[in-house]
Amino acid sequence: MNRKQQKIQIGFTPEFKRSLRMLAKRYRHIRSDIEPIIDQLQKGIAVGDQIPEVGYPIFKVRAINRDIQKGKRSGYRLIYYRKTKTDIILVTIYSKLDQADISPKEIRNIIREFER
Repeated sequence: MNRKQQKIQIGFTPEFKRSLRMLAKRYRHIRSDIEPIIDQLQKGIAVGDQIPEVGYPIFKVRAINRDIQKGKRSGYRLIYYRKTKTDIILVTIYSKLDQADISPKEIRNIIREFER
């Protein structure tokens, strides 16, 4: 049990940063609402469900939005790309109240733009 834990790097696409900034204008607690997810990812804990048909190891995680008091179902969706075991990219985030879903094509476009 004395294995050395590899440091997990978390990156952010410009799309994620822009979406977070826009959501933060309406939802004061968004950063503290998603912080536990980012902490889990940094510890190497895989969270969320894999999104099929993207062509990349992409996962979607539900996060509660404490500003609306409706639970995870109406909360945020955080999309991340597990590039390697130690490299995770936060792709985008949206409020379920604003957007029903995100297509695999949209996710691929964000990743391609990021990797240029």
